[in-house]
Amino acid sequence: MNRVTPKIQTPGHDCEACPIRHRAVCARCEADELQVLEQIKYYRSFEAGQTVVWAGDTMDFVASVVTGIATLSQTMEDGRRQMVGLLLPSDFAGRPGRSKSAYDVTAATNLVMCCFRRKPFEELMLNTPHIGQRLLEMTLDELDAAREWMLLLGRKTAREKIASLLCIIARRDASLQLSQSQGELSFELPLTREAMSEYLGLTLETVSRQMSSLRKEGLIVTEGKRRIVIPDFDQLLEETGDDSDGGFLV
Repeated sequence: MNRVTPKIQTPGHDCEACPIRHRAVCARCEADELQVLEQIKYYRSFEAGQTVVWAGDTMDFVASVVTGIATLSQTMEDGRRQMVGLLLPSDFAGRPGRSKSAYDVTAATNLVMCCFRRKPFEELMLNTPHIGQRLLEMTLDELDAAREWMLLLGRKTAREKIASLLCIIARRDASLQLSQSQGELSFELPLTREAMSEYLGLTLETVSRQMSSLRKEGLIVTEGKRRIVIPDFDQLLEETGDDSDGGFLV
């Protein structure tokens, strides 16, 4: 993994115009609370493949993903590595009250994070209930998603796994665009097929075969290297194996 120092950018983003404002940890903050956050925030950008933080390293900041995707991974003593989660736009990285990272966090794509110095953020949480409430909501959503992911890895077929992952990313993209996840949706697939295979516990050949099958059946359309069009989201959702109307929380 690349240890190149990330680019640190001076605050210049307008919180009100932030693309993740309505989903991020600051979603419920009032104007005066945003002004306090402005004083402790800064932006970091990472190139695809670059390590944000290693498991066990001190993490002196917490952050929201603004653009791009990061992976969460754990490595066993014998070198085996398992991807255990994804950080999508608006997801929160780091844990207040814990100084060390529990996972390797790696930029899967070019990544921009809105960072807050950890100690001031912890102090701010005590005085700003809106932040604590929103972080609790996000944590519970993450717990539900982790439980759903256990089902996916343990019981779903390869086809259902691929369909589920595409639906997760499509839904998040639609949410960020403030559009409904119905009818035709399109998005940039942020993960390579190699990364998809690692995350889903499949071989590269199986991922390629299932993607080709979904494409041949008209459930997805590929445009260029990464652009995915879902002509009918509900139809693809039926391929996930979920018996509810929601699938994953994103």
